[in-house]
Amino acid sequence: MKIGSWNVNSVKARLDTVRTWLAEAAPDILCMQEIKTADDAFPRETFDSLGYNSTVYGQKSYNGVAILSKRPPEDVVKGLPAVEGDDHARYLEAVVPGESGLVRIASIYAPNGNPPGTERFAYKLEWLDRLNRHIRHLLTFEEPLILTGDYNVIPTSDDCHDPQVWAGDALFQPETRAAFRRIANLGLTDAFRACHAEPHCYTFWDYQAGAWVKDHGIRIDHILLSPQAADRLTSSSIERKVRGWEKPSDHVPILCELAI
Repeated sequence: MKIGSWNVNSVKARLDTVRTWLAEAAPDILCMQEIKTADDAFPRETFDSLGYNSTVYGQKSYNGVAILSKRPPEDVVKGLPAVEGDDHARYLEAVVPGESGLVRIASIYAPNGNPPGTERFAYKLEWLDRLNRHIRHLLTFEEPLILTGDYNVIPTSDDCHDPQVWAGDALFQPETRAAFRRIANLGLTDAFRACHAEPHCYTFWDYQAGAWVKDHGIRIDHILLSPQAADRLTSSSIERKVRGWEKPSDHVPILCELAI
């Protein structure tokens, strides 16, 4: 089973790019983040024509997550357990059949949190704690679990081009990285790092200041696997070339393959 994740930065603006990549990479599942459209405006027909079922938790103009799957999903969950006043579309979960079993998969778009020291940063940390609690619950099922998406976390200094540049950013604050470590320490495996030890591999390059040309990137898109999924991991990669395509997202797809 080939599984992808991609912050597309508006599915409508990036529709041709997404369609081209799907035809080329042919993942069994693609989790998308920041689709920036309501459910009823999502371009389902395009993905239907490519053989994908669309599961969507959208929001007009902001946020929004989706799961495309070649096999029909089951047990769909939209959003983390409810908290009063939080209506952001940032989490979508489903169970998807594979050739030899089921996987539970989530598309995650964690808050950015900038600037540090504000309510936005507090919301980011609180949201990551809520995600942590929900993952603890999911792990009790003891099944292949794939938690993929834009976590808006730079885990280590090896995951950015220059730590000093990011020292004041919410994505690289000690509290942010600690929250991510607490999630990983639940027993999850970073699929990319399990397959690649080399530093300075990125999934995001800003549109500003020639970041792409200079390779001034960061790794903030991650695939975390439960032990039952990690045991079946065969490969993982970053689709770096997509950043150089016409009208790209500032993120690129990430992939992993599991023997399921």
